[in-house]
Amino acid sequence: MTKTLITNGTIVTAADTYKADVLVDDEKVAMIGKGLKAAGAKRIDATAKYVIPGGIDVHTHMELPFGGTFASDDFHTGTVAAAFGGTTSIVDFAVQGMGEPLETARDAWLKKARGKASIDYGLHMIVRDVTDKVLKEMDVMVKEGVSSFKLFMAYPGVFQVDDGSIFKAISRTAENGGLICMHAENGGVIDVLVKRALAAKHTEPKWHALTRPPEAEGEATNRAFRLAEMAGGIPLYIVHLSSSQALEQVRLFRDRGLPAYAETCPQYLFLSIDNYDEPGFDGAKYVMSPPLRERWHQDELWKGLARNDLQVVSTDHCPFCMKEGYQGLPKQKQLGIGDFSK
Repeated sequence: MTKTLITNGTIVTAADTYKADVLVDDEKVAMIGKGLKAAGAKRIDATAKYVIPGGIDVHTHMELPFGGTFASDDFHTGTVAAAFGGTTSIVDFAVQGMGEPLETARDAWLKKARGKASIDYGLHMIVRDVTDKVLKEMDVMVKEGVSSFKLFMAYPGVFQVDDGSIFKAISRTAENGGLICMHAENGGVIDVLVKRALAAKHTEPKWHALTRPPEAEGEATNRAFRLAEMAGGIPLYIVHLSSSQALEQVRLFRDRGLPAYAETCPQYLFLSIDNYDEPGFDGAKYVMSPPLRERWHQDELWKGLARNDLQVVSTDHCPFCMKEGYQGLPKQKQLGIGDFSK
């Protein structure tokens, strides 16, 4: 059992800021108080420093396979970076292959993490193939510790599932105690807008945002909550909410007393669609889904956090390099030169 005594620091919690000591016993906070003593404990003097709880990032994608390449962080590099930033736990997304048992996907992600992760980690499960067999497998996953399942309303032919499948999965969580996490964008409409833009020779990175309008996020968010309502008022969680239009739907359903939850991310709080106008191809640095929005959305998101309509800030950490590829694979962001959709 390893004990650490942090002395003379300024402790910051969700509710208070005050000076005190913290005794950590085998990775757990055992005691907080002034003038604490602990024989044999490692001592850290935190004078003139803040002492805060370790962050929990509930939305990361280490080594995510996407678009012919992989996210450039694995469980080693990604969790080391997280630790340097004060994050001590992540929840990553295992990805089900089409027709693949959920157990196989979970085990593949545990293998990616084992022996590499520098901090604690857990898993969500991305479900791409909602069959009767998979619905039963969701029950097993919940019992074995993977209790949240991400579905996509975007990326047709890759991740997107239809409304009937969404309804079935939401209904299943009412029975097994799981939670559906939803990527809410209208993938069908976005697909049409992307094809129109490319046909008109619009290829710059900014068109990634212009073909994924906030209305597409708002519509999908409303539809997701409507499906949850039809399933009996089942809890539903919207991931990486980026726009006022989507937030309006969260607020609408919460005000009606329904269990509607959502997260946003730092990029949506601090960056805007203007970043896509950086010189040359530099705007590609900011290509993400949902995309960055006009600056006025930021104020609405901050209000959403202050009023608890948004309950979580996560990162959606899923980095891709501008030039070099992942472990010898083709270049990453530069795949989009001449075609923003790649």
